[in-house]
Amino acid sequence: MSTNISVVIPIFNEEGNIISLINELLPVVDEIGGGEIIVINDASNDLSKDLVLSKKGTYKTSIKLLSHIIQSGQSAGLLTGIKFASNNIIVTLDGDGQNDPKDILPMLKVWKDSLSNQELLIIGHRVNRKDTWSRRYASLLALKVRKIVLKDSTPDSGCGIKIFSRHLFLSLPYFDHIHRFLPALTRRHGGSVISHVVTHRNRFSGVSKYSNWQRFRVGLVDLFAVSWLIKRSSFPIKFIDENKEK
Repeated sequence: MSTNISVVIPIFNEEGNIISLINELLPVVDEIGGGEIIVINDASNDLSKDLVLSKKGTYKTSIKLLSHIIQSGQSAGLLTGIKFASNNIIVTLDGDGQNDPKDILPMLKVWKDSLSNQELLIIGHRVNRKDTWSRRYASLLALKVRKIVLKDSTPDSGCGIKIFSRHLFLSLPYFDHIHRFLPALTRRHGGSVISHVVTHRNRFSGVSKYSNWQRFRVGLVDLFAVSWLIKRSSFPIKFIDENKEK
């Protein structure tokens, strides 16, 4: 049975990566049964926008481009794309080509086989990461801190490839950098999280837009804010439907 998906890809200055990624994505979307690719251009100042526009209307799969007027960040890009999405099943990818679109197929099968997938997050786990040793070390340190502060043992909460329902994401409290805390927030909401081993590749082109210091500085503030949010939550709210006939 076919399943339409919306693939959401936030980008900033990815002119050397985005077209190769789209070309890899197209056969995967076709195999799934159809869907759309939504690229959110976060005020890039390179040729990213023009390259995506050149692909629009040339394939059976719909390719949509949304552009932020001012640079607003990755989480804002996700929110823009997900709000604009036509389908309930959302797949997210980083725009640098380090996520392999072929991993969508087994991850989607896990999502579809779940009995309660509307509140489920499937997130990639990059076992053999192609990042620098400093970035891998920073991620390991962040994992240890999240375990202590948030009781979140997700092995790779920063992985860009994820599958979840549009309903779930729009039910979560939005804030900048929410994409780094989706597992903890999904559990707070009463949902569940499954980590799935995925391929991690070298970037097609360019360098990362974030330094370890930037991630640490903003991540520390967000970490304690999310901890407060979880402690102040009444989720999951349990209720009985009293309208059912007896």
